[in-house]
Amino acid sequence: MGRPSPDRETVCALALAAASAPSMHNAQPWRFRYTVSRSAFHVHADFGRAMPHTDPHNRALHLGCGAALLNARAAAGAAGLPVVTCVLPAPDDDPSLLATVWFDGAAGFVEEDVALLEPVVRLRHTSREPFAERRLSPEVRDALIDAAAREGTFLTFPADWHLQWVLELANEAATLNRSDPERLDDLARWTRIGVAATDTATDGVPEYAFGPRKLGGRAPVRDFSGGVPVADRGAAAFEEYPQVALLSTHGDRPRDWLRAGQAMERVLLVATRLGLASSFVTEVLEWHDTRWPLRDPLSAAGSVQMVLRLGYGPQGPTTPRRAVADLLEIEP
Repeated sequence: MGRPSPDRETVCALALAAASAPSMHNAQPWRFRYTVSRSAFHVHADFGRAMPHTDPHNRALHLGCGAALLNARAAAGAAGLPVVTCVLPAPDDDPSLLATVWFDGAAGFVEEDVALLEPVVRLRHTSREPFAERRLSPEVRDALIDAAAREGTFLTFPADWHLQWVLELANEAATLNRSDPERLDDLARWTRIGVAATDTATDGVPEYAFGPRKLGGRAPVRDFSGGVPVADRGAAAFEEYPQVALLSTHGDRPRDWLRAGQAMERVLLVATRLGLASSFVTEVLEWHDTRWPLRDPLSAAGSVQMVLRLGYGPQGPTTPRRAVADLLEIEP
């Protein structure tokens, strides 16, 4: 059995799914290339969309591209395509090439478990609204932990003193960001304030997705306004007992970041399918002095790659996305 050759419509569907992935500040730091002769879908980093101050090592960029890769795998599975996925296939020849999905009927297989998540790929949105004080059941937590494990990572739910420690570190990082002009510049580049900016945006975080200003509660929530007044934004109390999860890997190199991005998206898609809302707690990961202490102090195992805030609440709004025609190149 040779290599199947997806038609143009299928390849575009893969790119559309991949482009629905979350990324820091919705920068969408990816581009895609499909090589017909090799039946290969390539995920490239777009380093022109990197954040030099907030993400100087491109760790978050790799997470976003990893999430895009997971979505492409889900779309391929839903199309019944057997795949072989290779991460960092040629780092020395092309540093921007982060992954290749080969459509290979001889060596590949249809990822049926990932394919089950394809229907919710475009339903997952970041929610910066308050969540209900309703606890996740053990069954729900186990499903999310299993989703992370299937991608070679581990998900933990800090509690008691560890949770308090995570929340204190998140508050410390938010304070550092508010006083750092270079990181505020990164934020300003990717936020869209005003009707005109929102209407024409194809990337970034529009003001309608900022969520309300935080008025009480302990849930860590990023203020995307950067201190700029936003009309009719409103304010609300957030959770007093937030539920956060730490996604970790054993290593802390680009390959681990890409693995974490795939696991992050898989967890988020499972959460969406289970009726959960979700958002990211990224500020605490942007400073070395607040990121490294996030690990469970008892085990000190692994490197925390993402902190997720999970709960029951409104799903976030759809945010802008670049057109597939601007992202996808098809070559013979």
